[in-house]
Amino acid sequence: MNSALLTLFVSATVSLLGTLAVAADNAATVTPLIKKDLPNYPGKEGLMISVEYGPGGSDPIHKHDANAFVYVLEGSIVMQVKGEKEVTLSPGQTFYEGPSDIHLVSRNASTTEPAKFIVVLLKNKDAPVLMPVE
Repeated sequence: MNSALLTLFVSATVSLLGTLAVAADNAATVTPLIKKDLPNYPGKEGLMISVEYGPGGSDPIHKHDANAFVYVLEGSIVMQVKGEKEVTLSPGQTFYEGPSDIHLVSRNASTTEPAKFIVVLLKNKDAPVLMPVE
């Protein structure tokens, strides 16, 4: 199974099964923390997840079709959306992705230490968390 299909599968099943690790050299562990309908915004939901990249871990190019707010807990991560510069974030720093942003770079800045961050997604109810982009 190619990495884009594997990531899509993980995204589709993570809320049903809990913590999952992508079985690859650059493993990412995604843990759903809370999912809540937003009654003041019909058809929308909030989802908070924890993401941990192992040393050298990354995600393929993707989008979320959501407002995504990232907060780094441990280690350092490198992020970049199309049209913007690559940034390296450390604990306590934040990052934002809009619904139309294409996430070109999402990886652990270290090849020896793990990195962990929280993502809050405001999205259409039951929409996939992550959609691979070719």
